[in-house]
Amino acid sequence: MFSIYILTYNEALDIAACIESALLSDDVIVVDSFSGDRTVEIAQQYPVRVVQHTFESHGKQRTWMLQSIPTQYEWVYILEADERMTPELFQECLDAVQAGEHIGYYVAERVMFMNRWIRHSTQYPRYQMRLFEKDKVWFTDYGHTEREVCSGSTGFLQATYPHYTCSKGFSRWIEKHNRYSTDEAVETLKQLNNQSPIDGWKIFSGRTEVERRRALKDLSLRLPFRPIIRFLYMYFFLKGCLDGQAGFAWCTLQAFYEYLILLKIWELKQGLTEQSTRQTDRAAAAIAQANSAETLPPNQKVIV
Repeated sequence: MFSIYILTYNEALDIAACIESALLSDDVIVVDSFSGDRTVEIAQQYPVRVVQHTFESHGKQRTWMLQSIPTQYEWVYILEADERMTPELFQECLDAVQAGEHIGYYVAERVMFMNRWIRHSTQYPRYQMRLFEKDKVWFTDYGHTEREVCSGSTGFLQATYPHYTCSKGFSRWIEKHNRYSTDEAVETLKQLNNQSPIDGWKIFSGRTEVERRRALKDLSLRLPFRPIIRFLYMYFFLKGCLDGQAGFAWCTLQAFYEYLILLKIWELKQGLTEQSTRQTDRAAAAIAQANSAETLPPNQKVIV
């Protein structure tokens, strides 16, 4: 058996269905970031543990959770509130735990959007680290999300999980991605300032989907016209056009998200420039004031 963590923040609309899908395990822990809605109240109606912890970032929240919350089992699965555990996935997780071949396993999501599975334009199968031995995996921050650090070999499961990305409506999606775009802009500037070379061949030669996808993202950060390129890539190259009206909406929203990131990058650069100018002006004023002070000995000046 394995324990299941469920991460929540204002998830009153999704938490009941998520918990009910997770109760295949007899050890379910809801890790809440002090929701302001009925998330905790609803969760407490089920045979689960509820622990609250102030959210700092996705990576820090997961690492704190793994290090601070005891579980009945050494193996754990991380579930988001807008995702569901399925009987098929649960059984394959059990089989993987019993086999003990790896210390962790990646699982692919099925993005559910506008009442249908977005099969093509979501880079399916797109894998995330979800099942692992608790003391052999931790997480670091990357953009608005996180990346795993594993002390051992990892594998991939065949079963997938549904991810209801817009279950709370378009307004919530836009609000959430407005926040995400700020984190992505900060991470993009960090990566652009990193002078290490980008291995573009990993897009094609990476050993796993995770390696290929991350190489593609690293390269895409340096491309011009990113919103347009992303839409064309998703809608035509990945054949998002076969996902119907929902596919067109999905690709459009992703291009809009990319444009938000570019706007936030511009905003950050302006802020950094203005901040640098203000700091220079303050330093110059301080030097001038110090040089003109009567308390200084003759011919002594402050030099930066």
